[in-house]
Formats: sequence, C-alpha cells, structure tokens
Amino acid sequence: QVQLVESGGGLVQAGGSLRVSCTASTSIRRLLVAWFRQATGKDREFVAAINWADTTTTNSDVEGRFTISRDNAKNTVDLQMHSLKPEDTAVYYCAAGTLYHPSSPARGMNYWGKGTLVTVSL
Repeated sequence: QVQLVESGGGLVQAGGSLRVSCTASTSIRRLLVAWFRQATGKDREFVAAINWADTTTTNSDVEGRFTISRDNAKNTVDLQMHSLKPEDTAVYYCAAGTLYHPSSPARGMNYWGKGTLVTVSL
C-alpha cells in the first residue's frame, strides 16, 4: 500500500502562483504519479503526470502554466502552478499507479490522496 498526502493548497489571487506537494509513504521510484482536480459540481479532471523516467504529460488547459516534478529521494511530487485563474479553483488530488491510459488517466491509478483545496480569487 502506498499512502499519499497532499499539502500546499490555499487561497491565492488570480495571476498568482502556488505549489502543491504530494508525499508518499513509500518509494515512488517505479511509479507514475499524477495530479487530478475536481471543482465543485464538475467531474474529476486530469492535470498532469510524471513517470519513472521523468517524462511528463500535461492537460492542455494548464500547459505552460503548471509544471509537475518529482524528487525520488524525498518521495515527493510537486505541482507548481503559475498564472492561476479562478477556474483553477478545485480540490487537487495526487494519485499513483503503474499504467497511463491516455484516454482515461485515472484508470491506471491505484492509490489516491485525500486532496488539498486550491482557491483562486479574483
């Protein structure tokens, strides 16, 4: 079992930056780790993923604004967010697995955190 804990959420003004972190209870060296988000009343949405070779995939809606990175020594995966918009407001979830399904990224995730709330105000 891998436990994932998100941190770093909070309130930020539009145009600002925020970094959320995901800390795993065990080594993530061989895992693909992803960030998802879910806004109130909306479906869960894939944000970004990074695999064991540091290859990243990012949702086009956040491309150029959000960057995912990992530190295997610390068992952490960060999501650095810039130029935040009110529509980025959501609960951000960290997830980990071994397979990436381009059409449905959540399918390959075996472990999920409880989420951290990011609120972007005008």
